[in-house]
Amino acid sequence: MRGVSNLLCGTFWWVLVCLGLGTAAHGETRSEGNLAPFLGSPRFEVRQLFTGQRFPNVVVTPKGTVLATWGSKRYQVRRSEDGGNTWEETIVVASPGFHGGGVTVDETTGRILVFVEDKHPPARLTVYESSDDGKTWQPLEVSIRPDSRGNVPSMHMAEKGITLLHGPKRGRLIRPARVYQGPKGYNTAIYSDDGGRTWTPSEPFPDEGTGEGAIVELADGRLYYSSRKHWFPEPPYRHERLFGWSDDAGQTWKDLQFSSVLPDGPRYRGLEPRGANYNGHFGMMAGLVRLPVAGRDILLYSNADWEGHERIRLTVWASFDGGKSWPIKRLVFAGPSAYSSLAAGRPGTPSEGWIYLLFEGGEKQTYEGGFLARFNLSWVLEGQPTSDGQLPEWAYPPK
Repeated sequence: MRGVSNLLCGTFWWVLVCLGLGTAAHGETRSEGNLAPFLGSPRFEVRQLFTGQRFPNVVVTPKGTVLATWGSKRYQVRRSEDGGNTWEETIVVASPGFHGGGVTVDETTGRILVFVEDKHPPARLTVYESSDDGKTWQPLEVSIRPDSRGNVPSMHMAEKGITLLHGPKRGRLIRPARVYQGPKGYNTAIYSDDGGRTWTPSEPFPDEGTGEGAIVELADGRLYYSSRKHWFPEPPYRHERLFGWSDDAGQTWKDLQFSSVLPDGPRYRGLEPRGANYNGHFGMMAGLVRLPVAGRDILLYSNADWEGHERIRLTVWASFDGGKSWPIKRLVFAGPSAYSSLAAGRPGTPSEGWIYLLFEGGEKQTYEGGFLARFNLSWVLEGQPTSDGQLPEWAYPPK
């Protein structure tokens, strides 16, 4: 692979390419811009934001405020209004409080919704909302309907929710959810067309033994669902990530397949049962985000990249065709590292051009605390090729 270490926007040629890449004549929204801010000189840094506990989600509000959310004993939020340069003190939303995942930014109103369970689910759920960019939080009365099998989904643990930006259901809120049923259970999604007060489950993800999902919307309005899989009816116990699609705004899921390159956590899947609810060594919650570039489907995925069973070597992969191929990856954190969440900066705000990765990590043990890495796409492009597809031509520096 040709090097990209000098992928800079410093020359006139590259400035013109950068400025033209993400521009869409039709369909551009205030939530999407162009690609140029994510390029330029490679940038990367990492810092610890939380001590102890578990369970990350990270989102960026319409004003560009980065919100890092965390907690398996009390639900905590930290804010950064300058793109991640500095961070305010911890805000405790609920104590006790168990992170339910699926933090959702309503692109229509700017409100932020968080889902807090009393303990490890199934458990009582409280939804909190913020109307002041994450500074204060109030309980929101919500109704979550049962699905077509009569089950009310649990929230824990999933990647953030999203607002649909395209198609007839534009403005719909949707987040991954799951149904616990002994060793199996299944993934699903819940969606709301009234600002998060009433939630309707999708049809079940068409595979049992799934959970901890992630959803992104592509530029054409289709939804890409990435799923952990912890149970198999019989060997072989696959280590690849499972994914599927929706072309009806998240009401149904179809065309399930295993990725040819993305791991579902550490790759070891032993033949012996290691517990009551999974086969071998199970997968791991992953991060997933689509960069807010109008008309382009650049996705990033995060998970452990390791042949053994240890949860180490947190890595990011990039796709430039909406998840069909993942030609490049880069190591973020070599030590113990587990669940992760991804978000991208907003056009015209201090967060613009940054990619944010909040993950469980530490030098001595896996769950030492929550760490926040931020980097740009140029940094990812200097990573390792995967032999799964090719980088687009614009990703190479000029000859």
